[in-house]
Amino acid sequence: QVQLVESGGGLVQPGGSLRLSCAASLSDFSSYALAWYRRAPGMQREQVARITTSEVTNYGGSVLDRFTITRDNAENMVYLQMNSLKPEDTAVYYCYAISTITWREYWGQGTQVSVSS
Repeated sequence: QVQLVESGGGLVQPGGSLRLSCAASLSDFSSYALAWYRRAPGMQREQVARITTSEVTNYGGSVLDRFTITRDNAENMVYLQMNSLKPEDTAVYYCYAISTITWREYWGQGTQVSVSS
């Protein structure tokens, strides 16, 4: 059974940092494009960052220059380094994977990030 399992969420003060991790039980992991999404209370889900199979990255405007997405194909992991966190970054963060061969999609269960003093 395919699983994406996020970890690393928690409570942090404004200006702080967190690193989210996503462990993927996917065969042929390197053929998946990956992304992090988030959903804040009362808001629609939005894409935060994505990374292609060739490690080209793209970021939402609100996190540009603060967040960094990386992948480790040897370990089947994707990471989201979040710096200079703001209260408006508070949300449930989800890991997402889509196969560039079959176009099947997978979601993690989410991890809560709360930014508050």
